[in-house]
Amino acid sequence: MQSKIKNLNSTINLYLVLLISLLSGNLLSAQEIISTTENAETAEVEPKAPTTGTTFKVDGVAAVVGEFVILDSDIQQAIESLKQQKVEAEALTECKVLDKLMEDKLYAHHAVVDSITISEDQVRSYTQQQIDYFLNQFGGSEERVLKFYRKEKMSDLQKELLELNRNQELAKAMQQKIVEDVEVTPEEIRDYFKGLERDGLPQFGVELEISKILIEPEVPQAEKQKVIDELNGYRKDIVENGSSFATKAVLWSEDESSRGDGGLIKDVDRKSQFVKEFRDVAFSLEEGEVSKPFETEFGYHIIKVEKIRGQKIDLRHILRIPKVTTAAENEAKDKIEKIKKRIEEGELTFAEAAKEFSDEKETASDGGIMINPVTQDRMFELKNLPPDLYPKVQNLKEGEISIAFNNPTRTGKTRYEIYTVSDRLEEHEADFALDYVKIKEFTLQAKRIKAIEKWQNEKIAETYIKLNGTRKDCEYSSNWLKK
Repeated sequence: MQSKIKNLNSTINLYLVLLISLLSGNLLSAQEIISTTENAETAEVEPKAPTTGTTFKVDGVAAVVGEFVILDSDIQQAIESLKQQKVEAEALTECKVLDKLMEDKLYAHHAVVDSITISEDQVRSYTQQQIDYFLNQFGGSEERVLKFYRKEKMSDLQKELLELNRNQELAKAMQQKIVEDVEVTPEEIRDYFKGLERDGLPQFGVELEISKILIEPEVPQAEKQKVIDELNGYRKDIVENGSSFATKAVLWSEDESSRGDGGLIKDVDRKSQFVKEFRDVAFSLEEGEVSKPFETEFGYHIIKVEKIRGQKIDLRHILRIPKVTTAAENEAKDKIEKIKKRIEEGELTFAEAAKEFSDEKETASDGGIMINPVTQDRMFELKNLPPDLYPKVQNLKEGEISIAFNNPTRTGKTRYEIYTVSDRLEEHEADFALDYVKIKEFTLQAKRIKAIEKWQNEKIAETYIKLNGTRKDCEYSSNWLKK
């Protein structure tokens, strides 16, 4: 079971690599396969095939799962990309890659069937993060990015990424629905640990409890007012003169994730991942109404509601970010250096300083202590720290404070941070009391795997699935061949 959990986590981590590789290919829905008279192996159509009256072009088709098609080229390109990423050879077989792709398509297909909804704004935000990452990898050159991914325009790349990410979010949402009611009892946790004792207790690596203090430069009031005046000007031109909100968003908005679509964000509901201020304004507007400028932690906005559909709305927005002066940035850096000095001289503790001075609300109230987003625990395994955090804390002794780092936001806004390791746990063999949170998570993962396996077996039996040619000879983790 331990190895199964490890394998599950590793396949999840392969998603970004698989995503990048698939961009060079054509990920199609079943309805998009073009009819042809070329010599090809003819698909054996089952009684409940997803589309009727259509002759499938199966040349190059590895598998069909519900309404989704996986091409031979998708598998090959994924493997080549995985090789470049130094993924273990054991995971690079065509059968294993296809197995993973079919799982994702099964989840996505049934998410659509079950009318599961996803956050469109979250998909767009993640897509923009990926594009920013790609640009960073190629020195900011759009031309090099387009050449590598064989696209003519950045909008083409964005469109394909959006579709891939929507399908992935659907798959994730389906998985979450499957396991949302799975819980474990203390007795199940003890039984799981006894099983570990019989099979050999695992070793846990170095773990850290990390605290931080964040200081942001203050934006001059004159800069704030300048942005507010600009937004009021846009609003007046739109409301009184009939100017296009979408055009102004393309020209002036600083939200890169929606700017290319004229500031459009679809399917927003009250549970969407927007800050409260944004949601409150959005849902206070009538259809077609344009808001007055308002502030969030990201800057200043105006919103126009395009359409109201029950509990969801489609909207456009323009974001403007007040400029921070060099003087304000220098003041912020001086401030965090002085805070660091006061802590080191014993004038106040790191926790006291975080509560009094830190601009990060999520951690300030708890003395700056960071929460591991994966385990919801205070401890972070050193080897699994995010790449941007690892070098900042890896060599810190317990109680030692890091130098001040500039950690800018995605929009380029300067922020200064200092870190300390408030607790350090060296490498050790699993202990029931010491590692209870992790052992509970392992137990829960094992139970979730069983729930997912049960769901997969049931859904595979009732879903149209077709494997072509030698793909039928693979050994799969799931019963794709319906034997």
